[in-house]
Amino acid sequence: METTRQQKIARLIQKELSEIFRLETAKIGNVIVSVSTVRVSPDLSIAKAYLSVFPSNKGEEIVANINKNSKSIRYDLAQKVRFQLRKTPELAFYLDDSLDYIEHIDNLLKSDPTYHPGSETPDAE
Repeated sequence: METTRQQKIARLIQKELSEIFRLETAKIGNVIVSVSTVRVSPDLSIAKAYLSVFPSNKGEEIVANINKNSKSIRYDLAQKVRFQLRKTPELAFYLDDSLDYIEHIDNLLKSDPTYHPGSETPDAE
């Protein structure tokens, strides 16, 4: 269970990382990176950021590239939060594929409506 302090720091980091990625992806174009969740460790030394990438087929590649550049991203983050945080946590980035999972489940449910209650049924005989 997260403490109030952890939640506040996670929200701050999420907001600032979103702004950093918005500015960086504007330079690249054709890619959208959003920070869906940030989890901060109890000692506030590690922050795990879960990223959603659109288009999703480039997700693995982009998250790997972001992890390679995590030191410079941490530096940019530290510049933005230097008056709120004494120490900026180490950053770890993960791909958040929950939207792809939801889409996959929807496609499975739509593929055969006769087996799934609540979906539209074929014409009655």
